[in-house]
Amino acid sequence: MFDPAGPRLGHALLPESPRVGRNSVSRLLRARIPIGYACGSAVTGVFTTLPGLLLLPYLTDTLGVPAALAGAVVLPAKASDVLVTPWAGRLGDRSRRPPGRSGHLLFGGAATALAFALTFAGVAHGTTGALWTAAAFTLAATAFAFFHASYAALPALLAPGPRARTVLVAGRVAGIAVAALAAGTAAPALITATGGGVTGHRWAGLAGAALILTGTLAVRATATAARPAPPTAPTGTAPSTPTGTARPAAATAAVRPAPPHPWTTLRTTPRFAALAACAALQVAATGCLLAGGPYFAEHALGDKNATGALVAAFVLPNLLTTPWWARRGSRLGPHAVLRPATLVFAAGCLLLAATPALPAAAAPLVLFAVGTGHAGQLLALYALLAEECAGATRTGRPANTLSGLFGAAESLGLATGPFLYALVLQASGYVSSDTGRAARQSTLAQSGIVIGMTLLPALAALCGLAVLHRRRPATPPAPVPESAQARL
Repeated sequence: MFDPAGPRLGHALLPESPRVGRNSVSRLLRARIPIGYACGSAVTGVFTTLPGLLLLPYLTDTLGVPAALAGAVVLPAKASDVLVTPWAGRLGDRSRRPPGRSGHLLFGGAATALAFALTFAGVAHGTTGALWTAAAFTLAATAFAFFHASYAALPALLAPGPRARTVLVAGRVAGIAVAALAAGTAAPALITATGGGVTGHRWAGLAGAALILTGTLAVRATATAARPAPPTAPTGTAPSTPTGTARPAAATAAVRPAPPHPWTTLRTTPRFAALAACAALQVAATGCLLAGGPYFAEHALGDKNATGALVAAFVLPNLLTTPWWARRGSRLGPHAVLRPATLVFAAGCLLLAATPALPAAAAPLVLFAVGTGHAGQLLALYALLAEECAGATRTGRPANTLSGLFGAAESLGLATGPFLYALVLQASGYVSSDTGRAARQSTLAQSGIVIGMTLLPALAALCGLAVLHRRRPATPPAPVPESAQARL
């Protein structure tokens, strides 16, 4: 359908072709669009990995902030993200500008990069330093909300069918893996190489900001280049109505309804609400793992420098196993991926509790298994989101609002995971330090470090799966014909 004002979110960004064939998905794989879209994962990968990995230890062991207060620093920032992201999506739905030229995508990413660098500026210690970090991180989370709401909706627009969207989502998961692997392994090494403490964290913040800005520019260029010329229509007419009669363009513009309130959308779409709840719980599980990584390496394994190896072992399966999960999802659907992936993730987390008593190679091997499950979880959740957005597009509902709500659920999980881990640390008697080196911890505190890294994420992931399973359709949707997916 032709919108006289130009294509908006909710309109396909790839030109349609009358020729269809069985190799439509492979043509999409060979195109530049999946690569460019995956580059945007540098923003999401860095913004979720580095704060999740570094922020809590930075506050407790560099700025000398008590563990409970350090967890509270992360929570308000992400809580504001939960409130802002749905509204960012709603604003995107109201915009008449093509998504590739939306200021949300470009300026949201650029502002995220600036605020991210300020988060690790380390202008003061103690409570003042905590307040500065909280303010800067809140700004970063707010800017990221606008970027993420537009970015998460793109697969429903860049690809015309479920299998093609799975290709884009697989690229996104792989892109997150590359960004998380680069940031998660390089940042601890960079901090050490630049002297550690406040100075080292400043350099890590600048490096993360550079990656965020690069990813923003790449995905914006891709979305802009993929925007086709709008199809022609007779002058002064709008798309045909379902009965086949044309309406004046001015009348169409006048009757276009405003997108509903985000929380109304959430309340009236119970299946999507279950998906958002599942995402929040499973992302919270990942947040616990990331927040606990540095503590687990130093206090449970006795090797502070093992953090990079643990992160690499957790992230690497996103590159190696995502193609297998994607093939399974293409054949059987996202639900057939999410359940086994979650079980692998939870079992690996529980097994991780035994690794301090095992040889040094045990922890990375177990985390590789955990990461394998995590890769499947990401793929399934993003594929389910893409299908929800595509269904919203077909029925005229606000796809951007859905992606914004999903981003809010992820933000809530990212806030809740480190916060819960910080509460476990505080309850077990963890001692903070402002010297840049962790203080010696009691046996109870070391037990809390292990519990927060193992039992807590396993329970959160399983709860997420249970929530989604209750709202799973009784019968899977009918498969989309291959010809209907080949609108390239």
